[in-house]
Amino acid sequence: MELRQLGYFVAVAEELHFGRAADRLHIVQSAVSQQIRRLERELGAELFDRSPRRVRLTAAGERLLPKARAVLTAAERARAAVAPPEGLRLGTSTGLGTHLDRVLAAFAERAPGVPVELCSLPVGERLARVAAGRLDAAFVRGAEPPPGVRVLPLWPDPLVAAVPATHPLARAPEIDLVDLAALPLALTPRRNNPALVDLVVGACHAAGFEPVPGPANGSLQDTLATIGARPLWTVVFASHARVLRTPRVAYVPFRAPGLALSTGLAVPAADPTGHLESLLLACTDHES
Repeated sequence: MELRQLGYFVAVAEELHFGRAADRLHIVQSAVSQQIRRLERELGAELFDRSPRRVRLTAAGERLLPKARAVLTAAERARAAVAPPEGLRLGTSTGLGTHLDRVLAAFAERAPGVPVELCSLPVGERLARVAAGRLDAAFVRGAEPPPGVRVLPLWPDPLVAAVPATHPLARAPEIDLVDLAALPLALTPRRNNPALVDLVVGACHAAGFEPVPGPANGSLQDTLATIGARPLWTVVFASHARVLRTPRVAYVPFRAPGLALSTGLAVPAADPTGHLESLLLACTDHES
């Protein structure tokens, strides 16, 4: 007697139709019929009363059904006991800074032994992978979710100004945006982060000036290295600035109300993964 045969038997017993059972099992009907016949020969009993109009369980089939279900359940539990733990695939970005460290620590406490695979990707790719089921969740800021994805709000992320450490503004406890009007702004191209670019450029316009375009480098690290060597400015999330070690760059808060983007967690709109609740609670633990 094989587990496969018991699985076929249970499918036919529940469908009471060999064709529907075959469709459910994604195999041809002849294979189902053949395995059921073999099982009946091994057991020495007819399990189904077959007629041209319908299929019914025999008395022997009725007695076998709960036992077969119990065996299949036990086999599944045995597989689960030795299978490696299912991991969490989480999309991230470089600007999460201390947020990410604290969320991961809280998640490890709530879901010990669950491996976490981090994927740092552009926001559009993060959302596309969540929609396609290739990521379980992803941190995003100010992004419009595609169909099949919803964004759960988490926390606001304030921005600070990154300026040369030798610039007079570097010594200020806080600054107004207009104080930076004379310095070129080194900002990523809008296609990489439309929410951030629109926020900063819009705020400059609201403050009464058009930002002077500065060099758009390929990474934040390159941008900060350039700022350390010449008079430029950019914005960095405060949570990220706390973990950056760049002695030639100073991070200065903006005077209230400041600049901020909200961070959210992009998740599938339906059929969320089993670790999502633990992840959301970890995000709550992090903010408490």
